[in-house]
Parts: sequence; structure tokens; C-alpha cells
Amino acid sequence: MTSTLSSMTGFARASGAINGFAWAWEPNSVNGKGLDVRLRLPPNFERLEQQARALASAKFKRGNLQIGLQVQEQRREGTVLVNDELLEKLAAIAEKHRESVGGPPVDVAQLLNVRGVVELVDAMPDETTLTAQDAELLLGLEETLTELAKARRNEGERLAAILADQIVRIESLALQARDNPARRPEAVRQRLSEQVQRLLDASTSFDQQRLYQEAMLLVTKSDIQEELDRLLSHVAAARKLLQASEAAGRKLDFLVQELNREANTLCSKSADISLTETGLELKLVIDNLREQALNIE
Repeated sequence: MTSTLSSMTGFARASGAINGFAWAWEPNSVNGKGLDVRLRLPPNFERLEQQARALASAKFKRGNLQIGLQVQEQRREGTVLVNDELLEKLAAIAEKHRESVGGPPVDVAQLLNVRGVVELVDAMPDETTLTAQDAELLLGLEETLTELAKARRNEGERLAAILADQIVRIESLALQARDNPARRPEAVRQRLSEQVQRLLDASTSFDQQRLYQEAMLLVTKSDIQEELDRLLSHVAAARKLLQASEAAGRKLDFLVQELNREANTLCSKSADISLTETGLELKLVIDNLREQALNIE
């Protein structure tokens, strides 16, 4: 059986380089009741947030997503700016003092080393370049989110196999409870007869006919056939969800709650220790199913 379920847990990474810097996207996701997207963007890249959120929302329905962008500056061409006004003032001052005290002519190279005279300014990309840069970064993010979705599907396949085994076990226990010898008419009749006889032995004031009527009413109330029918119906529905082509986590969570409710009722109605033991084991398997279902998108 090939499942199309996705987990809410996964990690992906993609990297590249553009316009003099290296970039790397790193999205990861864990369980969440809904879709919660949180972005960690470096300074000057906050403008990508809205589009990045839209890409994540298009890919996923549930999960807590952390999406980080890392950038590393590489060597790129810049512009050299000379403060001519400051340089001329420094040259005049140096020449004035040279005439006063003597010495060699002013060395312009030394003046250029004075702080503030020369400044290297990085070349800023124009609007067209910036638009192309953002487009490439967002394309990189989209590809990375696709890889994350693939990782989540792979994990979903693994979980689906576990869920399928647990559903088989739930079905087996429900059938075991259905076929329990304590539910056979002769066993119920024998147990009821013994209980009524004990009461009659304890007191002669009981109306025997009324006592049997009340006992039959209790037997009817303790019958678990409806619970067994609903358990098997939920099992069939859970199997369909394992083949769902859309996010099925919420529906699966609801089914697990219903399964647990029926198992609780079965245990409370049980009048036989072997049937109670089956019900308790059923509750344990359903609880394990619930823990795994929490991971499904």
C-alpha cells in the first residue's frame, strides 16, 4: 500500500550565488495545529518576507515552519570616492608648515592615507538588478520548499506504515471483543441466572419476575454491539484517510478521538474480565495511534 500522507517534520537546504554574495535557504518544520511560518531574514532582505510566506502557504497546510536565509558577502567591484575638499585643506596645512620649518615637498600618497580622504563605496545594484536578484532568491526558496515537501512525504510514508499496522491491530481487537465467549447468549444467560439466584438466596422478599425484568434491562444496557460496529466503521474510515490525496491529519485526529470514546464505553459496559482486558489493550493501541497521528499534516 502506497500512502500519500505527509508528515509535518522535515528539513531541506539549498544554496547559490548571485550579485557578489552567496545565499543559502534552510527551511525546517515540526508538528503544529495549523500552519505557522516564521522567517529569519538578514538585514536588507526583509522585503522578501511576504512572498516567502505566500510560497510556504502554497506548499503546506499544517506545521510550524522555520525558514532561514543566510547570505555571505563576496568580493565585488566598488567605487573609490576622494574627498577633494579635505585633501586640499590637508595639503595647504602641510605646505604651510613645511615653509615654516623646512623639509621635503608634501607627499600626496601620505595624505591619501588620512582617514576620511579616501572611501571605498560598494556598488549598489540598480532596480532591474535587484528585481532579478530577488526573483532568483525566491526561485531558490521555492525549490527548497519542494525538497522539504518531499522530505515530509517520505516521512509520511514511514508513518503511514506504522499507522496501518496499528489500525490492523485495532480491528483485530474489536473482532476479538465481538467474538469473546462471554458475549454468547448461553454465557450471558448463565451469568444472569447466577446473579439472580444469588439475590434470591440472600432475601426472599424479591419479586422474582420483576427481578428478571430488571436484570434483562441491565443486560441490554451493557451490550457492546453498537460500540463494536462504530469501532469497525472508524477503522474503515481511517484506512481511507491513509490513502487521502490531501492533508488528512485533522480528520485522523478526530477519528482517533472517536475510537478512544468507543473503547472507553466498551470497558465501562464490560461484565467480563477477559472483555475488559481486550478493551484496555484496545485503548493502549489507540493511544499509540494518536501519538503517531499527531505527526501527520
